[in-house]
Parts: sequence; C-alpha cells; structure tokens
Amino acid sequence: MGTNFVINVPATSANIGPGFDVMGLSLSLYLTVQARVEPEKPSSPTNITLVYEGQNSSGLSLDPNSNLITRTALYVLACSGIKNFPHPTTVLVNNRIPLGRGLGSSGAAVVAGVLLANAVASLNLTQQRMLDYCLMIEHHPDNVAAALVGGFVASYLIDVDRSGNIPESEADEAEVLRREREQKAAAADETVKLPPDNIGHFLRLGCSPKIKAITIIPQFELATSKARAALPGSYKTQDVVFNLQRLAVLTTALGRETPDPWLIYRAMEDKVHQPYRMHLIPGLPEILATFNPDNTPGLLGICLSGAGPTILALAVSDFDEIAAKIRAVFDRQPNGGIATEYKVLDIVSEGASCVESSL
Repeated sequence: MGTNFVINVPATSANIGPGFDVMGLSLSLYLTVQARVEPEKPSSPTNITLVYEGQNSSGLSLDPNSNLITRTALYVLACSGIKNFPHPTTVLVNNRIPLGRGLGSSGAAVVAGVLLANAVASLNLTQQRMLDYCLMIEHHPDNVAAALVGGFVASYLIDVDRSGNIPESEADEAEVLRREREQKAAAADETVKLPPDNIGHFLRLGCSPKIKAITIIPQFELATSKARAALPGSYKTQDVVFNLQRLAVLTTALGRETPDPWLIYRAMEDKVHQPYRMHLIPGLPEILATFNPDNTPGLLGICLSGAGPTILALAVSDFDEIAAKIRAVFDRQPNGGIATEYKVLDIVSEGASCVESSL
C-alpha cells in the first residue's frame, strides 16, 4: 500500500518596515504539495513525476533537478546519503502564492522541499534541523522561519555557512547560480556539504488576533536580486538608529490586545530599504506618504512586503476600503496605470505542515 503526504506552506511577508532581513509574518495563502508515494523500488534516475496546477504554475520547470521544490528535496536526501527519491513518487503542486511579488514564494518552495524529503525518506528531522537545511538554500531567515513555524517571527543567522564562513545575506545573481550548482551536484550524488547545526534561530512574537494583512499585489514581478542591487553599500548611523528604535517598539506593539494605530504606524517606518526601492515600484512614494491612521480608518501601518512590489497594510477594520485607496494610486500611474489585485489575509499561527495518510 502506498502513502499520501499533503504539505501546506504559508506565504510570508518579510521586513515589516524597519525589520529588514529580521521580521516575518505568515499569511493565510498557501503552497500545497501532494506527494503520492508508491511502495515499489526505484526505477528512474530521480524516481519522481512532477505536476503543477493552478494559476501560479506558468513557466516553472518540471525537471526535478531544476525545480526549486524537488531540487531542495534532492539536496536534503543527498545529505542523508540517498541518491534519489527512495520510492516512485508523484508530486502535485498547487501554488496560490504569486511569484516574484514579495510574498515569499521561493521561501515557501524551499520549505516545502525540505518537508517533502523528510516525509518520503522518513528522516525524522527536527524543526530546527529543517530550518538549517532551508537556510543553506535561502539565506534570508525572515521568510523561511515564518513559513516554517508560523506567526509573527524574528530571526537571525549565526556566523557560519557551508564552509564555516559568514553567510551572504545579499543574494545576487551569481550567488543564486552558485546555490543551484551545489544543489544539482547533490542531486547527481557528487560531494555535498551538510548544513552546520543551528545556523539560524527564531523567536515567535505576539500579534493581536484583531490584525489582518491586506496585500495589494501589482501585476508585475520584481526580482529579489534587482531589489537588493538598489540598496547602498553603507548607511548613515542615524538611519540605522532610526530603524532600530522602531523595530524595538514594533516587536511589542503588534502583540497588544488592542493595537495602538499611531504607535504601530510610526514603528513601521523605515530608512534602510524602502527609500532605495522607490524607483522600482511606481506609486510607492505616494502610498507611504499619503495614508495614515487619521485619514484612513482601520489602518495600523503600511510598508513593502519583502522586496516588493506587493504593498502590505496591517489593519483592524475597513479592509476593502483601505485596499481600494491604495489600488487607486496604482490605477492613476502614467501609461494607463498598473493593474493590481488584493487579498485580505489572516496572520496564521501555524506554519508549514505535513499530513500523512495511507492510499
């Protein structure tokens, strides 16, 4: 008798204003992976069939050695001395997280791949060990930690990487290609580096159940590498202090039973990444400068989601009205405006899950 695994990984919004590469929220929008595992012995080089369904599947590779979910799974298996999927496996992916929009689609894929390998090979990895594997591929703990454990999460990396050096936080194109080569080498049963233990740490923070996340999603992609390239090589001391002050307040302010709108609004201001990305997202300067708790009832705070272009607005009421105001800014951009969609999402306390059932 075969086995069926259903893996669900939530979307995430990272940074949350001043928390650049530190803070993450898990949201009620999911990547779902269904894995049907047959009892027969392996019969092909990777022993896996990959199928996508849903609107966010166009252009994604069905090659197990290239697709981020299965490539991650093959890397984790190789670290355990397993050359390929141990049983014939059919993987059906339904991804409801928009790609390249700052909602953690790549982080969710990495987390799903680690959970997939853990399930099909019965590796019995702890949550902390799964985080180690995730961070060997996706160096930004804010997204993967929130996706893995759920809720409002603060996280950091310790100063080791694959070779015992400080890990790169700035993921440029060359770094992405290097990771892909290493993962493909693992899949080909070449030398593979095990993740060091405990390379990332996280703390779940409080978040009022009254708060919902409004995501306004422009219909264009923004590569993280491009958004990273816009950042300066150094910062003014006063700008760093500005962010640290607000970050310290934000970690507590969101957890109060009755959120204080202006306290949160000011605590979500940023001088480290958003000012340098304004030119990449038409309408962003007006959005950040215009809306506040006085002129927009229900609004708590507003910021870029991750590297963008999605706008994240935290609110306690009037969700549709807030979304309409922000979308109107995109509508009146030059050359016909920018098409958007929006979603009102819960901040979910449960992170990635894997449920097993017999076929």
